[in-house]
Amino acid sequence: MTAQRFLTTEQGVAQLLKATPPLHFDGITKTEWQAWRKKFRRNLGKDLGPSPEAIPLEVETLERTQHDGYTREKIIFNPDPFSSMPAYVLIPEGASEENPAPAVLCAHGHGVGKDGAVGIVEDYQKQYAVELAQRGFVTIAPDWRCFGERKDRDEWARRPGRDGCNIAYLAFGYFGYQLLQLNISDGQRCLDYLQSRPEVDSRRLGCMGCSFGGTMTTYISALDRRVKAAVIVCYLSTLIDALNDRGRGNTCGSQFMFGLRKAGDIADVAGLIAPRACMVQIGSDDMCFIEADALQAFKQVEKIYEASGHRDRLVLDHFQGEHEINLETGIAFLEERL
Repeated sequence: MTAQRFLTTEQGVAQLLKATPPLHFDGITKTEWQAWRKKFRRNLGKDLGPSPEAIPLEVETLERTQHDGYTREKIIFNPDPFSSMPAYVLIPEGASEENPAPAVLCAHGHGVGKDGAVGIVEDYQKQYAVELAQRGFVTIAPDWRCFGERKDRDEWARRPGRDGCNIAYLAFGYFGYQLLQLNISDGQRCLDYLQSRPEVDSRRLGCMGCSFGGTMTTYISALDRRVKAAVIVCYLSTLIDALNDRGRGNTCGSQFMFGLRKAGDIADVAGLIAPRACMVQIGSDDMCFIEADALQAFKQVEKIYEASGHRDRLVLDHFQGEHEINLETGIAFLEERL
């Protein structure tokens, strides 16, 4: 008898993907949804590993500049004992302690960091933190680990052909931390900061981001119920597509969730946002998170929202476009829900 041969990682993963993960939601009733949500959320938290110790927020304001319709502050604070996090905070005209505004955590994608979100450079994010501020939202745009001002020097991490966030994932792993969990914790400290601002209505918090920013929006919103409305842009997908045999290998150290496929899939994580408001944006010509796969993943999120009894709180924005934010519909959604 000839043994089957799975010589490469790609071949081994293809075999593993044939199994249906046991916590991939397959219910229809609210009772089934409630039981699944509790079990899957607990499993997700376990596999993400420990959060770092949160220390008191000691925020330093580095600069303050006036712009059309808003004030931009650059701040820095330490979310834990071994990290420093720079961010831009945009305060719209008219927001005050007497007139608090809703606030949005703006999660940048895998690229230049926070600068694209606030219009310092141009990219697929279309300066959406600025657009939100000009429409009355307080916004915060931080640098995630390995990006922007937190990017490691090339000599340490980026030898030819290596992604710096892959190295960071391995380096923090020696100390028992996962990079995704560290970034989720950073995002939650940003929510803490927003709630500390007198101009912010702490009951009206949202999160929005494209690509890796969509990853962060998905996980932060799934795990922190302070987020009342989420806009996941050009990220929703399946691990089958990310790890398929067509040469994509669409993952990295920043977006890697240890053990996810042994329990569920990306759509199940997004489903944890239910019953809170969520918009999913899918670009027709997105070559990073492919349209057909994203639509398939959306069906799973839709199934979860239907079982929760709040299908009306989930919105699909299937737009004509590439790997980019569909700005107007995303902002309009946040205006309506927050």
